[in-house]
Amino acid sequence: MAEKKEHVKRGLKSRHVSMIALGGCIGTGLFVASGAAVHNAGPGGALVAYVLMGIMVYFLMTSLGEMATNLPVSGSFSTYATKYVDPAMGFAMGWNYWFNWAITVAVDISTVALVMAFWFPHLPAWIWSAGALAIIFTINILAVSAFGETEFWMSLIKVITIFIFLGVGFLTILGIMGGHATGLSNFTYKQAPFVNGIPGIISVFVVAGFSFQGTELVGITAGEADDPHKSVPKAIHEVFWRIILFYFLAIFVIAAIIPYTSPDLLGSSASDVAISPFTIVFKRAGLAAAASVMNAVILTSVISSANSGMYASTRMLYSMADEGYAPKLFGKVNKRGIPAAALLATTVVALLTFLTSFVGPKIYLWLVAASGLTGFIAWFGIALSHYRFRRAFIKQGHTLDELEYHATLFPVGPIMCLILCIVVIFGQDIGAFANGDWFEIAITYISVPLVIILFFAYKFTHHTHLIPLDEIDVSPANLENENKK
Repeated sequence: MAEKKEHVKRGLKSRHVSMIALGGCIGTGLFVASGAAVHNAGPGGALVAYVLMGIMVYFLMTSLGEMATNLPVSGSFSTYATKYVDPAMGFAMGWNYWFNWAITVAVDISTVALVMAFWFPHLPAWIWSAGALAIIFTINILAVSAFGETEFWMSLIKVITIFIFLGVGFLTILGIMGGHATGLSNFTYKQAPFVNGIPGIISVFVVAGFSFQGTELVGITAGEADDPHKSVPKAIHEVFWRIILFYFLAIFVIAAIIPYTSPDLLGSSASDVAISPFTIVFKRAGLAAAASVMNAVILTSVISSANSGMYASTRMLYSMADEGYAPKLFGKVNKRGIPAAALLATTVVALLTFLTSFVGPKIYLWLVAASGLTGFIAWFGIALSHYRFRRAFIKQGHTLDELEYHATLFPVGPIMCLILCIVVIFGQDIGAFANGDWFEIAITYISVPLVIILFFAYKFTHHTHLIPLDEIDVSPANLENENKK
């Protein structure tokens, strides 16, 4: 008799899915690191880089949306790579993504302590980190709706902050706030609008890519969305326009008010709220409490990122157990539909990684570096999986009318994503290659050989192969039957 398959419960509403996808890509990358982007590439270079990366991410999301509405499953990237490319790739993608987010949770709870030190500099850092991890674990063990509701409100705080920032920023540019009009003079200041030419723009691609990472969470939420056929496409279209609007206008305001030569723009640490470009703009407008307010918003962003990371890594581990890539224990769910064993395992790894920051700082830095490029590797896997899915779908005699959602401009979209992901991955630290700094190269690119080792280890052990297009299973999921189980 076949073993009964355990399913996570669907409980994410449409508003949850939209806000999770939006909140996933609005964080310290925008609130802090955007200043460094303007400094390195100038106002024009930063805007070009973020818009191009935003367009690429949109194509990526439509690719993911086409697959996620056809087959909505938790831990989608691993499943799609397994079904549409090669089981070895699914194995490598799954462990790569789980590792990425498990380490990110550790990084974020460490950052919580740094952010809290702004208000409480004399209290031990571990207290805040331990408290943050406990809160995040509790949210994720309760129910998927608890996670969705928490993310909705934390993401809403970030969105409201951006609206206020844009309003204050434009009033400052016009001289209504801050005493004098800055106008657009900083766009033609010295070497502006384009600084350092093409290399400057490419360097910002990396920053922009990290800023946008998290949008792919919409693919994982599809497995627990109440109506993925409607909520996923809606989230993708809403998120694209909001991302372009928020990032483009926010960077425009920063570049107009703060000259690219300002040393204040060099800050790229989430802990240094005093040199967040948002804080600087608020101060220029005469808002005295700017630093405290932005510190609270950044704290919300960091906790939101850790919360999303815990959810994403837990669902990926659950999915891998379902595929046979991880122990079966991690594929079991409790009465509330939560993969509790997978959640506990992820929490333990995050906690152990966090502890290495005290007992072995070098080990901690290596782990953080190893997770650095895994998000781009996941994007590469999504694009490749979709390219092969659509080709197999058409080759097997299907028509696009059979799909619930169509990706935009196929095959341009996935091909552009594949090319840009390769550019970003290998352009991550060009300076290290130029200087022959092999230790720096090893630190930066360690995730690439790790994924290659995972891929070939599984391939040679299980004798897998690239699945021929006419053998790929492109059949859609029957959600009605699944929900009855």
